[in-house]
Amino acid sequence: MLPIPLTRIADIVGGNLHDAPDPMAIVDAPAVFDSREAQPGSLFIALRGEQADGHAYAPDAIASGAAAALVTRPVGVPAIVVPDVLTALGRLAQHLVHQLNRTDVVAVTGSAGKTSTKDLIAHLLSDLAPTVATHQSFNNEIGLPVTISRATQSTRYLVLEMGARGIGHIRDLTRIARPQIAVVLNVGTAHVGEFGSRDNIAQAKGELVEALPPGGLAVLNADDDLVHTMATRTQARLVTFGQAPNSTIRAERVQLSDSGQPHFTLCTPEGAARVALQLVGEHHVSNAVAAAAVAREAGMRLDRIAARLATATPQSRWRMETTDRPDGVTVVNDAYNANPDSMAAALKALAAMARGGRRAIAVLGEMRELGQDTRSAHEEVGTLAGKLGLDLVITIGGKEARWLHDAVSAAGVSATHLADQGAARELLNASLRTGDVVLVKASRGAGLQTLAEALVQTDPSPAA
Repeated sequence: MLPIPLTRIADIVGGNLHDAPDPMAIVDAPAVFDSREAQPGSLFIALRGEQADGHAYAPDAIASGAAAALVTRPVGVPAIVVPDVLTALGRLAQHLVHQLNRTDVVAVTGSAGKTSTKDLIAHLLSDLAPTVATHQSFNNEIGLPVTISRATQSTRYLVLEMGARGIGHIRDLTRIARPQIAVVLNVGTAHVGEFGSRDNIAQAKGELVEALPPGGLAVLNADDDLVHTMATRTQARLVTFGQAPNSTIRAERVQLSDSGQPHFTLCTPEGAARVALQLVGEHHVSNAVAAAAVAREAGMRLDRIAARLATATPQSRWRMETTDRPDGVTVVNDAYNANPDSMAAALKALAAMARGGRRAIAVLGEMRELGQDTRSAHEEVGTLAGKLGLDLVITIGGKEARWLHDAVSAAGVSATHLADQGAARELLNASLRTGDVVLVKASRGAGLQTLAEALVQTDPSPAA
């Protein structure tokens, strides 16, 4: 964090110092909301959660070196007391951004692929200059200010993932950090149950380009009509990406290797270059082309972009995280989240990885927040699994998973429905054999990442 005395922070956030023997003590380390991550000079953010109240952990944070805690009541250790912690944190982050005179803010949103694209953009830009990016998918009113607090005067690029649970949420985030470059990936059906319709999702995602200054840049997906039309909502310059022939930056001749890694030709106004990604899944092509558009804006040469993309590896957990077990079984953990688009991409990657006689096994759970499309979405995913000719689909959970199972069965693919992860683990441990590829995917709430991690740690003797 940019060095700031406690008394100045209190002024910025509209709070009062309590139990602070040295009002001029300096905060110069990132803000944290986990007391175990506190370090000398950090600011501890005391949040109230469903399971615990951060105020109870403020003394632990101070004992670890934190300069003070941001709280709503005195806690007996150096603290800044404010009416609302999140509001105060947002004000502090907004102040910090305004002090970063040599930093460009790059913001990324979309229904799917935000985290992977953010990671790719950061990977490219960090080859040019010091770059700070959102950790994992901390993309809300808590994670965004915490990310900003990690920036210093040497930070050239600040890459922020911005998520939304409703209309107006991204607008609020851009008031904290106004982007110079805004990337909108897609408008899918993820969270349609919360938003009500894809049009409402588009309205929310488009708030990102509305925040751009006239001299800014909107990077929009030409393959998604609801994204492409967002060009009318900004006065900023426009660059499009995708596989559409009219895209400014586009991918051509896309192919998947036997390991599910995409290869493609990256085409730009300056020329073309072949790119071979280490990431698994064809959906990463769109993410990579979007990242390339940002890097090109930053002045990176085409050959350097292609070479740097080829070195990118997964940076955030449970997103097509691929592990080869010693017994020859490959486990693909993509259980961070799921929607119809990401399910389709993961299943296609699984089919590609199973070429050459390997068995393709999908372990699938429910997709959440799909509203009135819930049943049809699960049935469509099941039908796709059938068309891809997977060897076995195991579904876990309630009625939503049962709908998926029934569609797989109707498509002529072997399918088994189980009530819980324990039964699935027993079945897999008894039946997996050398060469099998196992995909585990569901919405985060299904918790299937636990099963995937157990499968990675398990090394039974290969079945005959």
